[in-house]
Amino acid sequence: MMNTPMQPQYRGHAQQTPVQRSPHNPTGPRRGPGPMISSSHPQPTLTAAQMQAQQAAAVQERELAKRRSRKPTDKNIPDGVEDVIVGDGVKRYRELRDMERKLDAAMMRKRLDIQDSVNRNVKRYKTMRIWISNTAENQPWQANSLDENAFDFSTGIEATYKVRIEGRLLDDEDDKELSDAGDSEDENAAEKDDDAMDEDNVAPKSKAKARTPPQPRKKLPHFFKSIAAEFDRSKTLQPDATTQIEWKKPPHQAGTPSLPLAADFDCLEFERKGDENINCTINLVRDENPDRLRLSKELAEVLDTDEETRAGVVMGIWEYVKTMGLQEDEEKRGVRCDERLRAIFKQDTVYFPQIPELILPHLSPLPPLQLPYTIRVDPTYHSSLPEPTIYDIRVPLDDPLRTQMATVISSPTYPTTLRTLTALDEQLATLVQAIAHSKAKHGFFSAMGRDPAGFVRRWTSSQKRDLEVILGEAGRGGGEDGAGEEWRRGGREGVWGSEGVRESVGLWLAKAGR
Repeated sequence: MMNTPMQPQYRGHAQQTPVQRSPHNPTGPRRGPGPMISSSHPQPTLTAAQMQAQQAAAVQERELAKRRSRKPTDKNIPDGVEDVIVGDGVKRYRELRDMERKLDAAMMRKRLDIQDSVNRNVKRYKTMRIWISNTAENQPWQANSLDENAFDFSTGIEATYKVRIEGRLLDDEDDKELSDAGDSEDENAAEKDDDAMDEDNVAPKSKAKARTPPQPRKKLPHFFKSIAAEFDRSKTLQPDATTQIEWKKPPHQAGTPSLPLAADFDCLEFERKGDENINCTINLVRDENPDRLRLSKELAEVLDTDEETRAGVVMGIWEYVKTMGLQEDEEKRGVRCDERLRAIFKQDTVYFPQIPELILPHLSPLPPLQLPYTIRVDPTYHSSLPEPTIYDIRVPLDDPLRTQMATVISSPTYPTTLRTLTALDEQLATLVQAIAHSKAKHGFFSAMGRDPAGFVRRWTSSQKRDLEVILGEAGRGGGEDGAGEEWRRGGREGVWGSEGVRESVGLWLAKAGR
C-alpha cells in the first residue's frame, strides 16, 4: 500500500486570450474610506510614577539619538589625500572597500536565500516498511494435558493472541550498512599501512578522519498521530466486548525534535482474548506539519493533484491565474474566473484576498492509511514459522539541510559578531574623520604658505562675514569688504563680469520693467 507523495509541479495549461473588461466602471464614482469609529474601550490611566518613568525613558532615548547623530558614519577617504601622502595606501584602501561591498552583498544575498529555503519547508519522502504479525497463546490446540474423567474439559486458562506492529525507515538500514562497510574499509586500509613511513606532526588516518555525529533516527510515532486497530466483528461476539484499540501520540511541545519517552518506540503490541481467526484493519492517522489536505474534484482539476497544503493551494491558484492571464488589468487584486475557477468559487470575479476563505469548502482532512490484516490463531498457520504481513508506505521528512540552515540563521554567535563588526566600523569612521581633519589642516597651512598676506586677508574677511551673519549684522551686499582689490578690478575676469552678477542684473532689470 503506497501513499502517493505531493506533486511539486503543476500541470501547464493553454494560454487564453485575455478579455478587455473590468469588474467596475472606471468613470463611475469611487467610494472613499468610511468614517473612523472611535474605540469604546477606556484608556487606562497612568500613575505619577509611570508617567515619570515614561518621561525619563523619552529623555534617555533623545540623548541616545543625539549621541548616534554625532558619531561619524562616512568610511570613504576624502579626495586629494592620495596627493599629499607617500605610497599607494589610499588606492589599496579603496580596493579593500570595494571588496568589502561585494562580500557584504554576496553574504546578504546568501543569507536571504537560506532564509527563503528555511521558510519553504521543502519535504522529501522516504519509504517506511511496516511489519504486522501475531502470536497465539493458550489456544485449545496448544493444551497438552486434560483430565479425561473430568466433566469440564476446559483448562481454566483463557486463549489470547498478541499483535505486533513494527515500522522502520528503509534508508536507515541502508545507511547503517554503508557506514559499516566504510568502517571496515578504513580498518583494512589501516592494516595495510602499518609498514608505511610515519610523518612528523601527522595524526593517523583513523583518528584524523572527521566523522559527523549520527542524527537521531525518526521512529514510528514521529509520522502518525494515532494508530488504531478495528475488528471486523460485532461487539457482542468479542470476548472482551471491544471492537477498536487505539493509541494516541501524547502532546509535546511544537518544534522539539525528540518525542516523549512514551512515544519513542519502533514496535507497538497489544494483547486480546480470542480463539478464532478475525479480520482487522490498522488505521494510521498521519502527522504532518503543515497538514496536507484532500482536495475536491474541482480544485484537483485546477492544481493537478489530489493532496496539498493550504498554502500550496493558494500558491497553485496564483500560478494558474498568472499562466492563464486571468488577472484584472486595472484592479490587480481582481481575478476573472474561467470555467474551472467558476466551478470552484461559483462567481465570475473574485478578489485574491478572498481566495483562502473561499477554498475552505473544497478542503477536507486526509483519510487514515488503512492496512488490512487477518489475526490467525489456527494451528495450521502457527505450525511453521509464520511470515509477517509487510506494507511499504511513503512518509514525508524535513530536508536534512533545513536544520543546518536554521542554525546558520539563528546562530548565537551571530549577534556578537555583528556587534564586533559594528564597533570596528565605528572605529574606522573615526579614523577617516581624523584623516579628513588632517587633510583640511594640511590644505589650510599649504595655502597660507604660498601667499601668507593674501591668505590672511581672505581668511579674516571670511571670519568677519561669518561673525556678522551670526550676530545678524550682515548688510545687503553680504558684508564683504568693498574696498578690496578684487572688487575694484573690472572686465570679464573680474567679479563684475562673472555669471552670477550677470544673472542678478538681468533679474533686477526684469523686475524694474514690470
